[in-house]
Amino acid sequence: MSHNDEKVLVVLGTRPEAIKLAGIIRALGDDAAVIHTGQHYDENMWGRVLGDLAGVSVSDHISIGGRTRGEQVGLAVQELTGYLLEHPAQAVVVQGDTNSTLAGALAANMLGIPVVHVEAGLRSHDRSMPEEVNRILVDQVAELCCAPVESNAEQLRSEGVDDSRMAVTGNTLADALSVLRVDEDETEAILRRHGVERDLFVLSTIHRAGTVDDREKLTRLLEGLAAVAERTTVLLPLHPHTRKNIAAWGLEQSLGSITVVEPLPPKEFMALEQTAGLIISDSGGVQEEACLFRRPLLVVRDSTERPELLDGWCRLLGDEDPVTTMVQAWDVSAGWREQLATRDFPYRTDEVSQAIVAEINRRWPAHHAA
Repeated sequence: MSHNDEKVLVVLGTRPEAIKLAGIIRALGDDAAVIHTGQHYDENMWGRVLGDLAGVSVSDHISIGGRTRGEQVGLAVQELTGYLLEHPAQAVVVQGDTNSTLAGALAANMLGIPVVHVEAGLRSHDRSMPEEVNRILVDQVAELCCAPVESNAEQLRSEGVDDSRMAVTGNTLADALSVLRVDEDETEAILRRHGVERDLFVLSTIHRAGTVDDREKLTRLLEGLAAVAERTTVLLPLHPHTRKNIAAWGLEQSLGSITVVEPLPPKEFMALEQTAGLIISDSGGVQEEACLFRRPLLVVRDSTERPELLDGWCRLLGDEDPVTTMVQAWDVSAGWREQLATRDFPYRTDEVSQAIVAEINRRWPAHHAA
């Protein structure tokens, strides 16, 4: 390929985007260019991610981290526009619902470059969540909406997205998990390092603004986790933003005997997900990971954009009391795991990334320079 060939630009800013897009980047091979916006910028949240994702290298970095939402989106649109004017792209691929996703979609759309939205059509129907507004806007400007399941495609149709702009592709996470899976020996070593045994601990993450920027909500969730920690080990890899709020509000005492650790690299985190007796999280990606690992999950949110998982794969905390609900979820977790062991997955899980790349190439054949 010559230097003038148009590539497919993949824009990503956070660790979950990198994990979900790694298979697409690998499938594109030399046709991919990757920009990291710096939305996740510290060593634990980003620095250790690329080492776990074989075949993914970043072509360019910009730095939007640590700013308000509007500043992040505005700055990223400006920087990405400059990049795309210098390096015209065959298409721009974005994933999910982050500020980087929205910025990538807006920059491409304003230059008339086709936008491909991986994980399209997800809706929590809670417009107070920034992620929900990002998702809606990106689907409106995308030329190709890659919906994980048919119900996501139905949602897009109800919003006026034409069938010609969508494809039901399955979930790219399955591709990532096959790469990130660790063997038995490594898994056992990770469990020993954290002082836990398979099925006998809880893994938790809390990071969403709607959860951790509300002092009362954060306090109640920590009290719930602390109550479970009276019964078994609760591992809580702490997101920098959550840690900052706990310190600012003096909530350290609410942590009780929760085992707080630094954010973990993807492989190590997923090894713990695969072996946890119960997962308690507000993360969107963790909902899918828990499903594909067949692990019970309590989603500490009022709504989910993945309702296909609510028929037994996971449960919503909603406005239930965190202490009682978390303890009860732990008490029934062994039986819950048994139920999940033999269920069919709600997602197509084979070669999803290759299917998306084939769809991109079919719609927008690469303009290779002579």
